[in-house]
Amino acid sequence: MSTPAVPPIVHYVGYTSELQLPCIVRLVENDLSEPYSIYTYRYFIYNWPSLCFMAMDGETCVGVVICKLDQHKDRIRGYIAMLAVAKEYRKRAIGSSLVQMCIHAMKDQKADEIVLETEYTNQGALGLYQRLGFIRDKRLYRYYLNGVDAFRLKLFCKTMVKN
Repeated sequence: MSTPAVPPIVHYVGYTSELQLPCIVRLVENDLSEPYSIYTYRYFIYNWPSLCFMAMDGETCVGVVICKLDQHKDRIRGYIAMLAVAKEYRKRAIGSSLVQMCIHAMKDQKADEIVLETEYTNQGALGLYQRLGFIRDKRLYRYYLNGVDAFRLKLFCKTMVKN
């Protein structure tokens, strides 16, 4: 009889150093359909380092969420720019954990709402965000460079996020 493989223990950390950037870029490039320049990563991470969280298996980054928070019209809006989990680490609630970490961090910083876009064909992402309380706000036609439509999803922090 063989012993089943024990899944690795993943721990979560915040962004602390430029040394973490190459593994973040590598993970996002492997996972998301949109190409981002290094300046896009730096825009988010340098301006909102407290809203970047990583899932680590030892020294290997296996998941990341990158967000921002700023004024939008008459409210404070959080924005989830990127969420990526390595394929071999999916279905372990790592993505959900990362998103919950950023939701609570943004709520602690007085966010009224949180928005994001995801491909309308990405059923995994749509299900994850729906389970976390996000609602479909609008469909954005041909939103991505590959011509795929997106849904803008929204979470109202004051009424939909528990402390």
